[in-house]
Amino acid sequence: MEIWLLQNYEYIRLPILPSSLEIGNTMQNSTVNISNFGEVNLLGNKGLRTITLSSFFPKKFYSFVQYSDYPTPDKCVNLIKSWMNNPIDVFITSIIKLSMTIESFSYSRQDATGDVTYTLELKEYKKPTVKTYKKIKVEKSNKKIQHPALKRKYKLKMPINYVVQKGDTILSIAQKLTGSASNYRAIANQNNIKNLINLTVGQKLVIKL
Repeated sequence: MEIWLLQNYEYIRLPILPSSLEIGNTMQNSTVNISNFGEVNLLGNKGLRTITLSSFFPKKFYSFVQYSDYPTPDKCVNLIKSWMNNPIDVFITSIIKLSMTIESFSYSRQDATGDVTYTLELKEYKKPTVKTYKKIKVEKSNKKIQHPALKRKYKLKMPINYVVQKGDTILSIAQKLTGSASNYRAIANQNNIKNLINLTVGQKLVIKL
């Protein structure tokens, strides 16, 4: 197994495989309490994967080092610290190939050997995408829009004798004969109509406005 950390043209292949490698997979589930039923677990989306690994950067060569021309401990530490503000690519052969952020990097130097032990915590990085919408130009017009009912000129002579038809309401009759539904109350008063909702088909009305 090989573990590589890369950012742009700089990279580190870990010279010594970690003694501890923890890969976390989470789900964004939520729990709700339903009356007379109890708790229910609602499945959500997949959470961001995490990796925690611990190892050391060797000062001298050991038989278990992965390769011979490995970078110095100081170079490895400085590279990782410089990468913390931006995502890095993490490759673990046959296991993971992810873009990740460095959430935590702690290290300590061993005085006797010069080796640097470290723990690295990584979290999956997903670049946010923003949808763009095409702007629609709306042309303003100074032309006044007049309600169709106001354009009509009513030249009906009063009084009007009207027989209620199927589907008529006091509002529709007022609109049809006077040009304004707001005249419904005057028509109702003139014809002693108490029930404004239900008119009787064939009922005769006299309208005087």
